[in-house]
Amino acid sequence: MKRFMWEAVLLAFVVSACLIASVSFAQDKVMTLSFSNFWPAPHKHSVIAEEWAKEVEKRTNGKVKVTVFHGATLTPPGQTYDSVVNGISDIGVSALAYTRGKFPLSEVIDLPLGYRSGVAATNLVNEYYKKFKPKEFDAVKVLFFHAHSPGLIFTKKPVAKLEDIKGMKIRATGLSAKVVQALGGTSVAMPMTESYDALSKGVADGITCPYEAMWGFKLGEVLNSCTEDYGIAHSTAFFVVMNKNKWASMSPDTRMAIEKINEEFIVKYGKAWDQIDKEGKAFMVKKGATIIKLTKEEETRWIAAVRPILDEYVKTMKAKNLPGDEALKFCLDYLKTH
Repeated sequence: MKRFMWEAVLLAFVVSACLIASVSFAQDKVMTLSFSNFWPAPHKHSVIAEEWAKEVEKRTNGKVKVTVFHGATLTPPGQTYDSVVNGISDIGVSALAYTRGKFPLSEVIDLPLGYRSGVAATNLVNEYYKKFKPKEFDAVKVLFFHAHSPGLIFTKKPVAKLEDIKGMKIRATGLSAKVVQALGGTSVAMPMTESYDALSKGVADGITCPYEAMWGFKLGEVLNSCTEDYGIAHSTAFFVVMNKNKWASMSPDTRMAIEKINEEFIVKYGKAWDQIDKEGKAFMVKKGATIIKLTKEEETRWIAAVRPILDEYVKTMKAKNLPGDEALKFCLDYLKTH
């Protein structure tokens, strides 16, 4: 009888030890995540993505490791969001503009609001998301957003007034395509990764983008002029999102650590946009490009030309029962003080 009892106790001990070991193993098991990034590997934003990945591994004590796939090698930019939803990639970054209509309320960020810096644009899009929490992102875990420094017009031939842009084929995505059309040009849609070839082969005569792309994507090699139309400068919002199931499978401590990192990298990305803008402009100037600043009178004409785009956004959102008027007012008020 005693022997039976001791065997039962021993069996119970072994089972308990196995359960504890199993739990311990589950807690120590490393989660490896894929990160789809469309910028080329040498780009500053690719460098920052790698820094983010290293911080995640460091502050989760190695429990979470992130492998970043650069240059759209994992998923094309226009498919990144859906690839994260479906688990093809665990994390992804892309521009809202690459899937126009998919994030209707958030397109307010891409309007020609007169941006002055990448810091202001990046802070704005994150504050906008906190305030409005649009349901269009409910299928993923939003890590954070960033937005590029002022989107200007870069061309092969100088553009100093509205009449100069008439008939030009300008690469533009999302709502910036409407800006080009409002100014009298013809918009040509394509991802940034295809723009160099399009410009060099004459498929496009110019592009709307920040100075960053002149160096980051070497567009300064095929473009000769920049029109600094800050009064109607647009931005493009970029999301960094994670598969919801992967996020839910993490421990609370791990999620808290990553959230803290995200807050820090919002600041990093905003500053990076402005820094690489300076590098892009310097690259163009060195190559002898013409930099044009609009006169006050001309800028007023450009602002009036694009105003209907803002009004149309509000009207379209109203038809969808979305608070477009509130979102637009929030953004304009924010930019007045930042």
